Amino acid sequence: MPPAERGAQRLRLRKSLLGRLLAVSALVAACSVAATAWLAVQTTSGAIEQEQGRNLAADTRVLDALLAYAAGHPTWDGVDATVNDLAETSGRRITLTTQSRQILADSAGSSPPPPALPPQASAVVDPLSVAAVPSGSESGSGSVTVAAPGTDGVQRSGNDRVDARAVGPFRLSAAERTSLRRTADEAVRCLSRSGIASDVVEGPSGRPRIQVVGNDPDRMRGTRCTTDALDSPTRTETKALTALNGLVNACLDRQGREAVRLDLDLSWDTDQDASPATAVPQPVPGISAPEEAVPTPFPTPSPMDSEVDRDIASCVGIARQEQLSSYVASPALLFISDPGGGAVPGFELSPANTARITGVAALVLALTVGASILAGVRLVRPLHALTGAAQRMRDGEDPSHVVVAADNEIGRLAAAFNDMSAHRARLEEQRKVMVSDVAHELRTPLSNIRGWLEGAQDGIADTDAPFVASLLEEALQLQHIIDDLQDLSAADAGALRLHPEPVRIEELLAHVVAAHQAQADAAGVALTVAVPDGNGSVPGLTADPVRLRQAIGNLVSNAVRHTPSGGRVTLRAYGTGSGGVDEEVAVEVADTGSGMAPEDLPYVFDRFWRAEKSRSRRTGGSGLGLAIVRKLVEAHGGTTSVVSTVGQGSVFTLRLPSAGPDPMNTAV
Repeated sequence: MPPAERGAQRLRLRKSLLGRLLAVSALVAACSVAATAWLAVQTTSGAIEQEQGRNLAADTRVLDALLAYAAGHPTWDGVDATVNDLAETSGRRITLTTQSRQILADSAGSSPPPPALPPQASAVVDPLSVAAVPSGSESGSGSVTVAAPGTDGVQRSGNDRVDARAVGPFRLSAAERTSLRRTADEAVRCLSRSGIASDVVEGPSGRPRIQVVGNDPDRMRGTRCTTDALDSPTRTETKALTALNGLVNACLDRQGREAVRLDLDLSWDTDQDASPATAVPQPVPGISAPEEAVPTPFPTPSPMDSEVDRDIASCVGIARQEQLSSYVASPALLFISDPGGGAVPGFELSPANTARITGVAALVLALTVGASILAGVRLVRPLHALTGAAQRMRDGEDPSHVVVAADNEIGRLAAAFNDMSAHRARLEEQRKVMVSDVAHELRTPLSNIRGWLEGAQDGIADTDAPFVASLLEEALQLQHIIDDLQDLSAADAGALRLHPEPVRIEELLAHVVAAHQAQADAAGVALTVAVPDGNGSVPGLTADPVRLRQAIGNLVSNAVRHTPSGGRVTLRAYGTGSGGVDEEVAVEVADTGSGMAPEDLPYVFDRFWRAEKSRSRRTGGSGLGLAIVRKLVEAHGGTTSVVSTVGQGSVFTLRLPSAGPDPMNTAV
């Protein structure tokens, strides 16, 4: 495959310099990312978890404290002291607002004006509707759930979302509390004498309960210690429970359900004489097991009564909220933020973690620098060789050959440099040959003129009309060579002036034939214009008619000179293509002369090149005619080509871009 075609192919990525650089960069980047990710996970996961836990715990304490305040106060009046204490303890800014964001209490104060509140509240403080809510901490997320108690004050969970501390009308009077506490203490002493350890636990309503140590309340069943008084409602509880039962039955009546009777633990009976609707393991009277052992206030219903029990449970929850609404504070929005108004601060790396990150980063940097140096050295070494060879060429030394180490971008650059160096050497050799040829071409007419003038000066030659004619012929030959050189110089400099205009190619060929007819007749050569096959027309052509006649005339003159007597020179024009944008006008000059060898064809259009190396004036011209033809055709945007066979003749073809179809133009 020729070097030009091989260079035109796209290099495979795995062999290319770009591919290797990409691979090295990807490897370094992957190692860096992996090391950084591993280190970040190891050093920050624990700190993040700890910070999340601290923030969640702090937020939970704040929310729980405010829920306790709301459960025990009918309004938010006087909550400022609680808010300020919580803010001082947690180191946060705590703001409490109404649902419409009117500030109820703000630990940041009012002077100077505090920063704006976050767009989203951290939680909703509503003791009648406690649910899982976000903590609001920026460093972590979590939820706080406060379970609801029954009227007996036992901490519970389930469908009832009322805060445990919101007891309202169930709160015992001081006398009732003292009486029940005395009874509970006596029961504890009785159990202690029986070898059963127990404690008195007081619920939010003030009702005491006995909690057996060891989570085994059934141990009391064989003792003589009685606690019936602890399970009987007091006057205050009976009054509140009656009111609650009325609200529940009113709700059930609206739904078309049967009335129920509530017990102190908020379980229910469907009528006055029936047993409880659902069999529930009952605790020992007056005895409370640990919190997790207490049954839910709404036991799982049987399949037949599931819908009825769900309606009853719903009415109980609605009735409790209605009954307690006047005893608790209205719902409020809680905002927990940084004292400066931003997000809650996160964590800071310890000195040890900072040192680890710095060490790993330094190691990754060292690896990156090492890989870059290795790749850079391999990249720069051949470039240094190319630079040295180019400098030697600049200093006038013989072009040197650069070793092509591999088939990659630099290898192809070295190959292209070698091709350029060889081409430059050929051009330099051609320049030297051209100077020699120009000197030879100019020397011949000048020597003839000098010889004739010296002969006339010495009296050897007579200065008659033939003498003057001979001098004029030599002067014209000298002028012809100079004009040709001037045309080539102008073409090389891009200063060759053209005056394009619409040209009828058949008329131009007729003019060329007429101009060279006398030369052809004198040589015994038939000079004709051939008509192409068919009735098609030649496409229109826009060109400089003078320069185009000069180019075709040089071809005709050259063909007549190399065609023996009795031969023929034929001119023909035709269109190529199908009438589209790429259509061209081809002009052929064919002869039946001696032809040229195949090895000479690449040099036909070179300056001063002649197949006959003796450069005899009898067998050829100056060697500039065909070079001028190529330059003139290229100035018109066309190309030249030649096909020749030794002993049969040559065909020179000029291809010029057409100006489109010309209906007035007919084939020649």
